[in-house]
Amino acid sequence: MKALLIVDVQNDFCPGGALAVPDGDKVVPVINRLIDHFDAIIQTQDWHPKNHSSFASSHPEKNLYDVVEMKYGTQVLWPDHCVQGTKGADFHPDLKTDKTQVIIRKGFRREIDSYSTFFENDHKTTTGLAGYLKERGITDLYAVGLATDFCVKWSVIDGIDEGFNMHIVEDAVAGIDLDGSLEQAWKEMKEKGVIVTTSDQLLS
Repeated sequence: MKALLIVDVQNDFCPGGALAVPDGDKVVPVINRLIDHFDAIIQTQDWHPKNHSSFASSHPEKNLYDVVEMKYGTQVLWPDHCVQGTKGADFHPDLKTDKTQVIIRKGFRREIDSYSTFFENDHKTTTGLAGYLKERGITDLYAVGLATDFCVKWSVIDGIDEGFNMHIVEDAVAGIDLDGSLEQAWKEMKEKGVIVTTSDQLLS
């Protein structure tokens, strides 16, 4: 069985949002076209409490996008984004969500960030997604959404480590690109063994 994994298509990651991915909203119609072609639809939702440790505002001596060392490893300091219960945390209004079967919320622990849909950034604390997919008999995951170089990349890499066949739909993802992070993300995913495809290939 195959599932569509829709990563963080939320208002704050789209144009006008607090942490906007350039042209992030352009993935929405592509994703909507793909939804009917999958056995299962899974969405992830960044879901931060106020004053999350990954927010630059929680570190008055630091600047936006500074990189700091946390107990669990290296962390980029982000603008406040996807705060629980805010409009910015809502899914993009044009995204079709009626066929979604599971929503995995991540980043809800104040002291640790979570890019991957499988693990928090300590690479130990699980979200429960792998167990759910295995129970459902899902072997192939097709990653779409935002952002290519952070949450999508780590989801792909961890998914491969968890034994899934990970695909990425090239025209249904978009990246932030901090200091070359987008090119580096594609390199890492390809070296790990991601299968790159396009919406046209899947729909043909």
